[in-house]
Amino acid sequence: MWRAFRNAFRIPELRDRIIFTLLMLIVYRLGIYIPIPGINLGEWANVFQGFQSGAAGGLFSFYDVFAGGAVERFSILMMSVTPYINASIILQLLMSIIPALKELSKEGEEGKKKLAKYTRYLTLFLGFLQGFILSVSISRNPALIVEGISPFFFIFVSTLTIVGGTMFAIWLGERITEKGIGNGISVLIFAGIVSRYPSYVGQALIGQMGILEWIILIAVIAAIIIAIIYVQLGERRITVQYARRVTGRKVYGGQTTYIPIKVNQAGVIPIIFGQAIMVIPTAIASLSGSEAVQRWLGTNGYLYLPIYAILILFFTYFYSIATFDVHDVSDNIKKYGGFVPGIRPGAPTEKYFTRILNRMTFIGAIFLVIMALVPYLLSSTLGVNIWIGGTSALIAVGVALDILQQMEAHMIMRNYEGFIKKGRLKGRA
Repeated sequence: MWRAFRNAFRIPELRDRIIFTLLMLIVYRLGIYIPIPGINLGEWANVFQGFQSGAAGGLFSFYDVFAGGAVERFSILMMSVTPYINASIILQLLMSIIPALKELSKEGEEGKKKLAKYTRYLTLFLGFLQGFILSVSISRNPALIVEGISPFFFIFVSTLTIVGGTMFAIWLGERITEKGIGNGISVLIFAGIVSRYPSYVGQALIGQMGILEWIILIAVIAAIIIAIIYVQLGERRITVQYARRVTGRKVYGGQTTYIPIKVNQAGVIPIIFGQAIMVIPTAIASLSGSEAVQRWLGTNGYLYLPIYAILILFFTYFYSIATFDVHDVSDNIKKYGGFVPGIRPGAPTEKYFTRILNRMTFIGAIFLVIMALVPYLLSSTLGVNIWIGGTSALIAVGVALDILQQMEAHMIMRNYEGFIKKGRLKGRA
């Protein structure tokens, strides 16, 4: 592996892309430490600790992990690219409901540009909305604002700063995609997640864990990484054959291809939605003031994790069906003269794809439930607040795999040995 990294820097284009990505990440990380003007950082630190222990503690920790600690510092990048992610998810869900958007996604490069423009507009709106709500909430506590600054002025400056920081982060991500290595937005999230790992190690050291607990922690981390790699790369390839036809002097078709159905078709979206909705029962438990309600619906309540798991299962099936339209796939196969060996075109092919998708989605849903519950199990078992599982681990490992695969492609094009050994490639073939 070290030889592969050394060879990567011998390719001028790849070396420039890697260096450019690292420089953009340095700029992004510097922005994390620039606070929004007018905030009393000392008082905000106390309030943030109170939020973490309150009803919305899980959500605040979740967003802080995404932003690499920017929420805790009330940074200009505290929203990071979260509005952009939310806008992308909303637009993808709307595509399954609004026919016009669905048709737009099929118009090739021009359609992609229009969808990207709509995503930016929706990001801008969500950024203003989230920034305004947060700024108004902060302004209600005079102790959080620097003395001499009016609440109205703070709301105005804070909202614009949050929106500007979000759009700047998106711009950095687009530059990384264009001139760097990997998907820029994903790389920024990856940087934020990985930056929290040293603090997790520090918490574990302060917690004075025993040798057995350290062995359990390291074993769980290794198992999580291996499982994510296998599931993220795992797919069911359905063979599709196209009939051979002759038109004049030209021959069309007569080839065999495949349609991949991933094990984790929904990605990390079910966990994101489940985490956001779980704020509702925890808020009810907190506002009720009843010990019985908190015992059942609180963060440590009896029903918290079961409801969380059910939500992840539901959203996994919902999003998988929304993103992989079996009706369109079977129609396209039939339209172009293709068929699945042993399956009739049309309705039988659609039923076959539905059955395969349900089986794969079930495996992916169980995997996501396990990944989402790992942080809670680690915290209760080892007594350390470590967010290793769930969305953070899936994104970190997924982005790392994507970056390595892009570097692999650059190196193989120039006859360098990549990160995957040749013997392994032959074995797969």
